[in-house]
Amino acid sequence: MIPFEEYARHDGLALAGLVRSREVNPIELLETAITRIEARNPTLNAVVRKRYERARAEATKVNPDTTFAGVPFLVKDLIATIGGEPTSNGNRLLSTMAMPRDSELVRRYRAAGLIIAGRTNTPEFGLTPYTEPTVYGPTRNPWSLEHSPGGSSGGSAAAVAARLVPMASGGDGGGSIRIPASCCGLFGLKPSRGSTPTGPAFGELWRGLAIEHAITRSVRDSAALLDATAGADPGAPYAAPAWTGPLVDEVRTEPGRLRIAFTRQPLFGRSVHADCIAGLEASARLLESLGHIVDEATPPLDGEACAIAFVTLLAGEVRAEIETVSRMAGRKPHADDFEAATYSLGLLGRSLSAAEYASAARALQLAARGMAPFFEQYDVLLTPTLGAPPALIGSLQPSAAEMRFMRIVNAMNAGWLFKALGLVKPLAEKTFDYIPFTPLFNVTGQPAMSVPLHWNTSGLPIGMQFVARFGGEATLFRLAGQLEQAKPWFDRVPPGF
Repeated sequence: MIPFEEYARHDGLALAGLVRSREVNPIELLETAITRIEARNPTLNAVVRKRYERARAEATKVNPDTTFAGVPFLVKDLIATIGGEPTSNGNRLLSTMAMPRDSELVRRYRAAGLIIAGRTNTPEFGLTPYTEPTVYGPTRNPWSLEHSPGGSSGGSAAAVAARLVPMASGGDGGGSIRIPASCCGLFGLKPSRGSTPTGPAFGELWRGLAIEHAITRSVRDSAALLDATAGADPGAPYAAPAWTGPLVDEVRTEPGRLRIAFTRQPLFGRSVHADCIAGLEASARLLESLGHIVDEATPPLDGEACAIAFVTLLAGEVRAEIETVSRMAGRKPHADDFEAATYSLGLLGRSLSAAEYASAARALQLAARGMAPFFEQYDVLLTPTLGAPPALIGSLQPSAAEMRFMRIVNAMNAGWLFKALGLVKPLAEKTFDYIPFTPLFNVTGQPAMSVPLHWNTSGLPIGMQFVARFGGEATLFRLAGQLEQAKPWFDRVPPGF
């Protein structure tokens, strides 16, 4: 075991460098990570499944020539599967059901030299921008234990912010990498659609809205991990365009003079908190000082229609997931096997027609088409990542009255009530008020990153989102590398951690 102070001052690539130079060995790194997890996780509830003995065995077989040789890693307990172990997806039924094999992305994590020490907390099916599943309980934000680390990759973000590991996996279907990166003062990039593998169990995730990658402390770790894991696997429905060279090299490359638009107007929701606007304006000034051309401009978009279409599509996907999980468990779908809000959303999905689902998908595709001219004019769009600072734990949960109504509807299996009472629009409004900026770029499939450039007067992180053209990860990593040098965040540590 190496001293924690030494462990914490390195990113993943630097720790792998210590392994290659034989200054430390993978077992020593893993034992330091385990000690840190055992000390801090009882407070945070970030790691919900530990696999220490398997990790110890795997650490004895590390190839020192791999990119992340012997680096301790945590995998979000959603989508990604480890053979012989459950992937709970935040659901009670799945929490005890072993998966048959590694997913392709996990296989690539292993091939890159990473040692998976455990699984991180996530809301049920990754549906919420907070991490408070009934089956495992809430994860807390290291920057303030009363606040949420965001979601759905909240467990991963809390673990990285608390220095349990230098990076952890995440998935992003509406902002679920970028949201917790913002809440926890970390770097989080959602790659272009089709960049990372979804096999062998999936074709596309949420009709292409969702993609997996990671939350990291350093920009170069994110780039190097994407280099190691990117590319279509056999049977993939599509693939993102290949980059011209290693993304990790782009981090050290000057971005040149970029034309950057910024907007303070919510794209899906209805308002933006003053703390987020303050961070946006400070970031715009920083970009100008770095020589970029910065204009205030908002992409053309019918945000309300797009939000309703997003919820419609999501409801259909949730119902399909409920039926899949129930079939795996050998039983019929029942409200008691799922959280009330999840089951209600699934009932709404069951009440929709195939035509309504297809129409929503078409509307989202047309919205994505409509964004293309804007990104012919600008290289990058800057927004706040979120519409507000990190939320208090419990504050984004359904109200008591909403819970009573959902339980009644669930008991009746009456999803049609949501349509009959016209509740889809208010559901969309409530969903996107906290996340008005992130979901659009799941719709378009464009790469987008949250960069920790601002903290408010309460000491809570406020991330800034940067979006590039489809396949434009090189532009984002160049810009992120420049920002990391201009306004470093790596050594900012949550109080008490």
